[in-house]
Amino acid sequence: MRGDYGTLRVAAGIADDLARHGDRPALRTTSGTLTYAELDRRVATARAELAAIGDAQLVRISPAPTTDFVVAWLAAFTGGHATLLTDDDGLARAYGVSVTRTPGGWRPTGAPAPSLHPDLRLLLSTSGSTGSPKLVRLSAASLDANATAIASYLRLREDDVALTTLPFDYCYGLSVLHSHLAAGASLVLDDRSVTDPALWAHARRQGVTSFAGVPYTFDLLGAAGWPALPTLRQVTQAGGRLAPDRVRALAEQGAREGWELVVMYGQTEATARMAYLPPELAAAHPGTVGVAVPGGSLRIDKVAGAAPGVGELVYRGPNVMMGYAESPADLARGAELDELRTGDLARTTPEGLVEIVGRRSRFAKLFGQRIDLDRVQTLLGLAGYDAACAESVDGRHLVVAVPGSPDAAHLADVATATVADTGLPAHAVRVVPVADLPRLPNGKLDQQAVARLESVPAPDPGSPQASIARLYARILGREHVSPDATFVALGGDSLSYVELSLRLESRIGRLPSDWQNHTVAELAARLDPAGADAPRRRAWARVDTTIVLRAVAIVLIVGSHTNLWVLVGGAHVLLAVAGANFARFHLADEGPRERLRRVARAAARIAVPSILWIGSVALITGAPGWRSVFLLNDLLGTHHWSEPDWYYWFVEVCVIAAVGAGLLTAIPWVMALERRHRFPLAAGLTAVALAPRFWATATSYDGDVIHSSAFVMWLFLGGWAAAVARTHGQRLLVTALLLVGAWGFTGDTQRDLIVMAGVTALVWLPSVPWPRALVGVTGTLASASLFIYLTHWQIYPHLENRWPLGGLLASIAVGVLTWRVAELVPAAVQVRLARLPRSGSRAVRQAEPHYTPNHDHRQESR
Repeated sequence: MRGDYGTLRVAAGIADDLARHGDRPALRTTSGTLTYAELDRRVATARAELAAIGDAQLVRISPAPTTDFVVAWLAAFTGGHATLLTDDDGLARAYGVSVTRTPGGWRPTGAPAPSLHPDLRLLLSTSGSTGSPKLVRLSAASLDANATAIASYLRLREDDVALTTLPFDYCYGLSVLHSHLAAGASLVLDDRSVTDPALWAHARRQGVTSFAGVPYTFDLLGAAGWPALPTLRQVTQAGGRLAPDRVRALAEQGAREGWELVVMYGQTEATARMAYLPPELAAAHPGTVGVAVPGGSLRIDKVAGAAPGVGELVYRGPNVMMGYAESPADLARGAELDELRTGDLARTTPEGLVEIVGRRSRFAKLFGQRIDLDRVQTLLGLAGYDAACAESVDGRHLVVAVPGSPDAAHLADVATATVADTGLPAHAVRVVPVADLPRLPNGKLDQQAVARLESVPAPDPGSPQASIARLYARILGREHVSPDATFVALGGDSLSYVELSLRLESRIGRLPSDWQNHTVAELAARLDPAGADAPRRRAWARVDTTIVLRAVAIVLIVGSHTNLWVLVGGAHVLLAVAGANFARFHLADEGPRERLRRVARAAARIAVPSILWIGSVALITGAPGWRSVFLLNDLLGTHHWSEPDWYYWFVEVCVIAAVGAGLLTAIPWVMALERRHRFPLAAGLTAVALAPRFWATATSYDGDVIHSSAFVMWLFLGGWAAAVARTHGQRLLVTALLLVGAWGFTGDTQRDLIVMAGVTALVWLPSVPWPRALVGVTGTLASASLFIYLTHWQIYPHLENRWPLGGLLASIAVGVLTWRVAELVPAAVQVRLARLPRSGSRAVRQAEPHYTPNHDHRQESR
């Protein structure tokens, strides 16, 4: 299987005569553009400065998406030096780096350069060697060959513009730089997250034609929204297996929108890429990795015990590494390999495409399961955890050895990942920290030593990252939270969003508007590096507008019911808030089954406590009726207001809205439409939902309008549209729809104005300044608002005539107390009632919404 499938030859290396491209743009940043001629001059200057220090140096460069990094790397590469790309000071010291790159230029370390083979140019860590000194040795020839091959099969042109979405110390990210330089194309250097709208605004200004992603990248884009890039020509994917249905969906999306998806397969040991799937085959063969890259070949060697047609995948090509390095002495060794045994089990499809089906592995038998130990190690490595696995000597545990000095949070993350990868119960996984992985004299892992490891007390987790992870774990009810997890991926909902966002704000300071899509590590990086646990406290904080609206609304509602004041309209504002939360936490980039599970969890979070409380009240007092107990009054009851059956109208509307919107968006073609046209779909649904509201006005409908789901659904859908609006024009449109719907809707001008003010704030103000002294109580009110609403009907009537303020305070106190008690429900019961089993991988998964039902003044329908 040779790599000659529809290729286009590119006859250039990474840095061959950069000046030949003249004034064409090479590197684009937010501060300006560097042409190839200018890049060539800067590389020549940096190369001369490095040569003045000495020949054949071991250079350490910290990877960064900057022009200085690119200049330094090309200068070292073309100057005949070996480069270690790392931010790890310990690794640099271990290998005896002789020169480092600093903001001021080259700086000798004082250490003599180790003996280097003349072909050696680059040292990279493999995906599974984090924290380990083992490095991949790469030659200039292998780097040039792979860059040329990639530029060839991607058909890169001089007018292509790539966006740097991956780090440069990762072979995939570095290959984007190399292949585009080989083709005379340009790169946009930007270190912002793919969830940051500013990154994509910069990409649009630069006319970006391609970007690269790993599976996690596409999970993030699924959560944050696919970027609008009119010039996009190509999207590449590698760095792990992307589910076939996701590959097919992306390929079909690309076909509709005019760009190609190129799925690729590689290892650091092969410089970067070994195979690629021609884009025209992606939709039809999404489970394969395609054919060998140009200049390379793939074969499948028989493996004893494997299924017919399945064997170990072996790659041969000029981009195969020279070998591994585990000490400075290895840097003087020449090339030791001419082919790479990948360790992957593969087969060839009838179409001649390679399909990876597993790993050539060791196995353990635990709890009736056959555990592929090498597969577990590979999956942990791909997730960033260096580890070794073995079956314990007593045959009752899977032992996972983690080298280095991992903290408790890291060990917990490894344990969680292992449980997820194996399906074993948590108590069957024993994660043990070790200084170094035990090895035999021949350098191979000592399996018996790993098997004999016993549990030891975990080190004290004192890092900011661990601290933030523990905060997530406590509030979200998770045993462990990994640094690369996000709030949305962990299943956060609107209640946990309240508490977590306020606590993060108190510790970190002002949060990004989309913090729920940022990883734990990214948020932890905002903490004071000196160790301060909180920013300087100011009198005012920035609080999410939805939190303030929920807290203020529940106070206004209960206060109106106790006759302390009459300020109604809050419930209708909160319908829009419910719609916004649906869009923020519910519209995940997933399949229909996962969407339906998510809808079920969302409905349960509202319905279960409501049914339990209303049912208990009905058993004791005889009212309301069974329709209200089971939240069916809106669908099956009278169309005219009656007490107490209509007290819980908001709960019913929220359940109907959540289930209805979830079921609608679980229809495959609607799901595809929503992914491509998020705002037009939401705005269109809002406009359609306004029809019943205006029909009722035009026909003088005599039923209850302002509490019925058929006539108020436009508020929920308008909140959805507000959450996905990205431009001023879109915000103006959704504001107009909401204001047109609200004007004259309730028949009470004051109430209409309150609704209009609330929805306008929701559309235009992501957060509001709020007195820090009130942040805690605001968060408590917002978090407990469901329970305040449910219980206040039984509290305030005893005080509304004699002491209205007491009725308000007592209702809030009982509601907050009930909420706190509910939070203490045993985990097993909570899981059964509210968190139905999740599906999907440990990669980014969106969360279900939670809506806080509230009720306007009890006389409002009369």
